[in-house]
Amino acid sequence: MKKAGATTTMATVPMQHVGPIQLAGPELSGEFMVPLATYESPLWPSVNRGARVTAQAGGIQAVIFDERMTRSVLVVAPDVVAAQNVVEFVQQSRAELAKVAAGTSRFAKLVDIHFEVVGHLVFIRFEFTTGDAAGHNMATRAADALLAWILERQPNCQYGSISGNYCCDKKPSAVNGILGRGKYTVAEVTLSARLVARYLHSTAEKIAELNTRKNLVGTALAGGLRSANAHFANMLLGFYLATGQDAANIIEGSQGFTLAEARPAGALYFSVTLPNLIVGSVGNGKELPFVQDNLRALGCLEKRPAGQNARRLALLCAATVLCGELSLLAAQTNPGELMAAHLRLERK
Repeated sequence: MKKAGATTTMATVPMQHVGPIQLAGPELSGEFMVPLATYESPLWPSVNRGARVTAQAGGIQAVIFDERMTRSVLVVAPDVVAAQNVVEFVQQSRAELAKVAAGTSRFAKLVDIHFEVVGHLVFIRFEFTTGDAAGHNMATRAADALLAWILERQPNCQYGSISGNYCCDKKPSAVNGILGRGKYTVAEVTLSARLVARYLHSTAEKIAELNTRKNLVGTALAGGLRSANAHFANMLLGFYLATGQDAANIIEGSQGFTLAEARPAGALYFSVTLPNLIVGSVGNGKELPFVQDNLRALGCLEKRPAGQNARRLALLCAATVLCGELSLLAAQTNPGELMAAHLRLERK
């Protein structure tokens, strides 16, 4: 048995570049070869098919509605009255707390605070923007300083934890989708009936109907939590591993929604919404040579205002998720197609 910290041989995950995936604005336009690292080899041709048909339609539009990273601290008050006092004190001290957070990093900016109180336990959810970093460590460092500052001024209260699970980090929850954690990203495309038939061997009506029955009704029956999609996690994991992201964030990242609508003349409107997309272009894991190569090829290592490279990465990730989601749903409208593809591509 190796001692802790001993050098081990690095295992490799198969990786291929898919695409080109075409984006059509408003923030990012162009064609991009996107790296995906996965053991599920049918994922590459499936995403490629989605990339081909969406490019023929003029490309994918992708936008980011919000971005933030969170850390929730736990303060233990002696009683509920003291708990109320803590909440009121923090609310009245937002300007001072913002200065404390800014003093921990050049890029950490406190943007909001939320509370939950259970008995005498006070859960305080701090939310930050973190530049080009995904921001886990940056948010934790800032929250650590904020918690110490609060406890110093509330001496009757005690330290509970630097993380009270109201964050909510790497666990399925409702709070992240409602209050925000990561980049709230939406990608969409509209395909003509001709493109749906030629490239996806289906119709807009079949895909929209399957999305309702499978992703909405089926997920509700299964007890899904703020989630209605076929397989966001597949594309997210492949993208995360190839670009040096914390792969455990696919847990909250895969909590997202697929929307498919049949439009006039047989056209298909198709979108994916990822409220909890957590990516960064700097930070832990980004120093690996293959990650650097992939980020550079995606244009995410350029000199830009803080946060712009990470936003670019999120838009590319969302577009990749759309391509894979579209292709799989189309395949599942045709009996036997999904299994035939896996047998052809995975069985040696």
